[in-house]
Amino acid sequence: MNKLAMQKKRTIRRRLRIKQKIKRSENPRLCLSRSNKNFYAQIIDDQKGHTLVALSTLSKDFSDLKNRGNIEAAKQLGKKVAEIALSKGIKSVVFDRNGYLYHGKVKAFADSARENGLEF
Repeated sequence: MNKLAMQKKRTIRRRLRIKQKIKRSENPRLCLSRSNKNFYAQIIDDQKGHTLVALSTLSKDFSDLKNRGNIEAAKQLGKKVAEIALSKGIKSVVFDRNGYLYHGKVKAFADSARENGLEF
């Protein structure tokens, strides 16, 4: 098995482990996805199957950023998601990091969302 296949297998294993823990919660899920160039965040109500908030660095709010895939962009996205969620009455969520390791961009996003009022 080559290195890339092993990395993908570990990511899938982490993702499934996280999803099992999250299933037990009744709070909406803050799901994070990322690529090398952009970040995507959604707040999802799994019981109803609805997306309550969806935002990414591709939206018009982030047109002033030169690099939309770095830590600074992640911090700004966390701030915007928290502001929109609080305006819709969502105060507490469960963080779904989607198999990504909790450091760097993912940690910056989570810390920024917490600083701006979201609880998880």
